[in-house]
Amino acid sequence: MTLSAERISSLRVDTPGVQHVTHFNHAGSSLPAKPILDVVVRHLLLEATIGGYEAAAAANDRIEAAYASIATLLNASPEEIAHVENATRGWDMAVYGIPFQRGDRVLTTTWEYASNLVALLQIQKRFGIAIDVIPNDASGQIDLQALESALQQPTAAVFITHMPTNGGLVQPAEAIGSLIRLHAPDAWYVLDACQTAGQVPLDVEAIQCDVLSATSRKYLRGPRGAGFVYVRQERIASMEPPLLDLHAAELTSPTEFVIRPDARRFENWESYVAGRLGLGAAVDYALEIGLANIWQRVQQQGALLRSRLQAIDGVRIHDTGEIRGGIVTFSREGVPSEDLKATLSAEKINTSLSNIYRTHLDPGLESIGTYIRASVHYITTDEDIDRLVDVVAGIS
Repeated sequence: MTLSAERISSLRVDTPGVQHVTHFNHAGSSLPAKPILDVVVRHLLLEATIGGYEAAAAANDRIEAAYASIATLLNASPEEIAHVENATRGWDMAVYGIPFQRGDRVLTTTWEYASNLVALLQIQKRFGIAIDVIPNDASGQIDLQALESALQQPTAAVFITHMPTNGGLVQPAEAIGSLIRLHAPDAWYVLDACQTAGQVPLDVEAIQCDVLSATSRKYLRGPRGAGFVYVRQERIASMEPPLLDLHAAELTSPTEFVIRPDARRFENWESYVAGRLGLGAAVDYALEIGLANIWQRVQQQGALLRSRLQAIDGVRIHDTGEIRGGIVTFSREGVPSEDLKATLSAEKINTSLSNIYRTHLDPGLESIGTYIRASVHYITTDEDIDRLVDVVAGIS
């Protein structure tokens, strides 16, 4: 079922920001819908009225409901979900809790996000792990044959960024999971879904991942400062988070403690409660629209934007992969991308800049330099695309 023009129109009415900007930065931070915004603002006002602790107590049932909503989004159980500040912190809390042994070998791709790579390099220094990078195939996504070959050797973990920060490709997460479970069934499978949660249907049972991290502010259209991490129930007991507090663990004596048995061992006691509630509302909003509907619409608008840009003389599209989503990256010959972005911004068209420093393992990006990242969503109209394309075509 596709989203009708009437449905898109009503969703845009729900979105105050579309009256002020033409937004192509959903992969950075999307425009929140009013029902989501209202949840956040109401709770902040309640904190100001009756106090933060009291407001949290009054919202407890809705906070618990947010765990269930996220679990529904992923086909998981609420006990496997933890609220975190952002996707990177969720990824860190889980990955630093994996019981690596000195000499372990892990696999990743050329598209691994820079923050994740920093953490892996620190873990390498601590435990002496070996990091092997699986090359891309001709389409630009992970080479599944190379991955299968690499999995024939002892493998402790596989780290995949589902959708890179600086390109439209969507990695074949389910096919990757099948290969891991076939050839290295005990290996940890960690999926960074920061760009795909809210854009692509996610089923952790079908993907067969052990860890999945995501943020609120991008394609889920929730508030900043909120995110979540999923950890498979069978794995939780073997993981000791790098940071513990009185929420993640319980003091059983002056000298002993017990870590809680569910995924909330990866949380902190102090948190952005309004953000948690907003995230829950954002997930419910996406579920009501339907992730399959969202994904179909995002792919459609992404393909339209690419085709319109490609028709402009001197424009080069940098997206790769067999399946492409809502991130569209491009540059125009003879026009510095910084200048192009500034021109778009002057027209109230939001985009962002990207380059190799976000995904440092892909040497091919260095020759491209800095380029424009324009990300569409289901609320992106053909008229929005016309506005961006006209500016790009008109700049000299």
